[in-house]
Amino acid sequence: MVPRIDISALFSESGTRRETDAAIIEAASAIGFMTVTGLPPAVPIDPRSRRAVLRPFDLPPAETRKLWRQKFDPRHPNIYRGWFPLQDGFETYKEGIDIGPDIAAGPGAVHPGAVHPGAVDARDPLREATPLPAEDALPGWRAAAAAYFKAMESVAQRLMHALARGLGLPQSIFDGAFAGGISTLRLIRYPVRPPHSMVGVPEDRLWVTHNGERYYLLGRAHVDSGLMTLLAQDGVAGLQARAADGAWIDVPPEEGTLAVNFGKLLEHWTGGRIKATEHRVIGRGEERFSIPFFYDARADALIEPLPLPGVAPFTPFYFGDYLWSTMTKFVEFQGLEDRRRPQGHGQRAS
Repeated sequence: MVPRIDISALFSESGTRRETDAAIIEAASAIGFMTVTGLPPAVPIDPRSRRAVLRPFDLPPAETRKLWRQKFDPRHPNIYRGWFPLQDGFETYKEGIDIGPDIAAGPGAVHPGAVHPGAVDARDPLREATPLPAEDALPGWRAAAAAYFKAMESVAQRLMHALARGLGLPQSIFDGAFAGGISTLRLIRYPVRPPHSMVGVPEDRLWVTHNGERYYLLGRAHVDSGLMTLLAQDGVAGLQARAADGAWIDVPPEEGTLAVNFGKLLEHWTGGRIKATEHRVIGRGEERFSIPFFYDARADALIEPLPLPGVAPFTPFYFGDYLWSTMTKFVEFQGLEDRRRPQGHGQRAS
């Protein structure tokens, strides 16, 4: 069972914060997955707020096509941010948009807490501007998306502080890496999968059996590559995490909660104390929406060994180099490996 943790103490000076920290680090080190509740009312994950953020899926195809990444429309300049359409013939079947911190900071603004230039830098695909729907096409949507992005940053930072305290480290030890970070707000729609989308996918990679029933895959089993993911679900089940014994367990889409999991980089950075957990999405014959927020460090943040006893030393490396080398293994980014020049400090984590 995925642990469910009330994190309300992280938003106050409550004397129960130590117990909350202990529960978070226990879940992070045991299964690497949790659902969190006790979020402040200002965190916009209620059904009405989710619908407001997901409005780009109401646009006609002619409008979303304007937002396509260069991989899907070579005429467009955006490589990392923007829309990815449905692709037939793969285990994963989804569409959506990746939105960068410029939604919250503005393209010419310095991102809150930044120690480097503003949110957008055209010289680096990881910091490119996000192509966004026109304001007159979706009135008020940009403000809703910006508020959601900022709220997720706040929650993620408090969770990182709790992890640091749980590891016996200063709570602010990760703050410098995340200042001016390149976090991504992703909006995803998983449609009911049609037969033509399955052509060419081997049966054993498309269909799974869970609790005696057969389901098709919508999101192939994978481990997130980065640091921390916060996921708002829409009430439709389908997300599953792999337990330590290899069994797949459902991550309940309970109202008022966020699902939280951790990436391979945080596992590496903490010497395995925090687990990066494999997860997947199975189809149950219903359309499904989700809103993951990938809490990412600054592209030029240097990832160095933490002062944790027993952690093997490693050569420091830049977060952006690591992220680019790993995200290009996912179907929506495959083929982009040579589109960014590494900054080249040290070696990447494997």
